Amino acid sequence: MKTQIRKTLLVLLSTTFLAAAADSALAQAVIIERAMPAPVVETIPVAPGATFKWVPGHWVWGRGQWVWMKGHYVENVVVPAMPAAIVEVRPPPPSPQHVWVRGHYGWEGNRWNWHQGTWYRP
Repeated sequence: MKTQIRKTLLVLLSTTFLAAAADSALAQAVIIERAMPAPVVETIPVAPGATFKWVPGHWVWGRGQWVWMKGHYVENVVVPAMPAAIVEVRPPPPSPQHVWVRGHYGWEGNRWNWHQGTWYRP
């Protein structure tokens, strides 16, 4: 009888320990962020005319990696400074293999467009 009680206690303790370890592992999940590289220093060339405005170079996410979009001139467009980044709430990752790519602005259609953060599986 004592042997059976010991076995039952051992099973209960083992189960409790394994459940606690699993909860701890989930709580300490490591989230990897595919960080945006540092800006590239560009020399701004002389404008081709008085109606041209400079769009500064910037990083955008494309083809599974950060891609540098070189600065360039646009004609007859008001180019505001790039807006401040939007604070995003990061949803849970679809799997442990996914990495987070934070939201960012890209110059498209003569304006700054926000690209929301996304999970990416390399």
